[in-house]
Amino acid sequence: MDFDMLGLDPRLLDALKRTNISEPTPIQAQAIPHAMNGRDVLGLAQTGTGKTAAFGLPLVHALMTTHGGRPTPKQPKSLILAPTRELVRQIAETLSHMTQGTQIRIQTITGGVSPGPQIRKMEKGCDVLVATPGRLIDLLEQGAVNLAGTPFLVLDEADQMLDLGFIHALRKIARLLPEDRQTMLFSATMPKQMNELANTYLRNPVRVEVSPPGRPADKIAQYIHFLDQSEKPALLADLLDEHRDERALVFARTKHGAERLMKGLDKSGFAAASIHGNKSQGQRLRALDGFRDGDIRVLVATDVAARGLDIPDVRHVYNYDLPNVADAYVHRIGRTARAGASGRAVAFCSPEEIDLLRDIEKTTKLPIEVAGGERPTGPAPKKADGGGRGRRGGGGGGKPGGGGGGRGQGQGQGARGKPGVTASKPKRNRRRGRSSNAA
Repeated sequence: MDFDMLGLDPRLLDALKRTNISEPTPIQAQAIPHAMNGRDVLGLAQTGTGKTAAFGLPLVHALMTTHGGRPTPKQPKSLILAPTRELVRQIAETLSHMTQGTQIRIQTITGGVSPGPQIRKMEKGCDVLVATPGRLIDLLEQGAVNLAGTPFLVLDEADQMLDLGFIHALRKIARLLPEDRQTMLFSATMPKQMNELANTYLRNPVRVEVSPPGRPADKIAQYIHFLDQSEKPALLADLLDEHRDERALVFARTKHGAERLMKGLDKSGFAAASIHGNKSQGQRLRALDGFRDGDIRVLVATDVAARGLDIPDVRHVYNYDLPNVADAYVHRIGRTARAGASGRAVAFCSPEEIDLLRDIEKTTKLPIEVAGGERPTGPAPKKADGGGRGRRGGGGGGKPGGGGGGRGQGQGQGARGKPGVTASKPKRNRRRGRSSNAA
């Protein structure tokens, strides 16, 4: 099947040709026909499988063919909700490529910036509004946005919106939308609370599932090292040193831990940057742009970056700290092996994190090859490093209250110039978990 067979507007086909895209991915091939027939869609697919185009193409097609004309002031013709500012930006950029040369107007609403310009831009309405739930609620309460006549709704990365505590905001937004609308909901996992969300938003939806929820992409080679928390900085620097010219994404559990780790890597000569909740919107965008352009080779992040971001040629993902939510592991490692490419995911597991690893293994139903150390037996110690008092949005595993001030990342420079080294490097199998051209 190719896009010509889906009945898309010729202008969209031209846009796809400009980007050298000729064949739909499985999620696109299954979801687009139902969406173009006006059905509600519940789409389940791994990260990196083209979900944005799966809802974006039929949405833009409808705006081009049956919902033309000038937008109503303060009113979007379609609303796309996403959990993070970065994902909002990426969706808007993708849709802008699709609508190049047309009259379709795309606006974004997110936190982290002054609401004034967003309010002014919405005075004339728009065709597509891409927004995070929190800032959208603020503007709805100020009367700057009106959803009473919005016939199209998309929820992207819906499971992360639940993880981040947006369920109450989503319920409030649902009451402001017309009942007679088309809704598409896309997610990579299917937690229990997702059924409530689907029942709230969808009417007799078509369920499109191209892979079991929670299953990582097949082309990701996964490895795990068992070690003490204090040994992680030295091992990370050692592994990063093997592929300095390739992009690597490193996930830490807390905002403060991510920043300490990035500064240690920077002092050791790595081209590193960080993104987390304590960074301004401008700082986060500059870090992401530098990572995409290749000026930054190592990006240290909390789970704010785990969803939806399509950064090309990320060959390596490191779970420096295991996530508090098992589903987040799938989304973290989904930043590599995108669009059919191969990738490598390496996890570090301290004794305090063994229960988190068990949750991950239960979710993915796949073994992770041991690359170093010995797996702890028995229950995890009661107090895990990197905990502390949680704060909403604190860069933790994705839940409200997750995160807070972390410990165990180490300070200063230690032996061999590695960042924050406080102990010698653990023994490991040098033949596994290493970078290679075949990974």
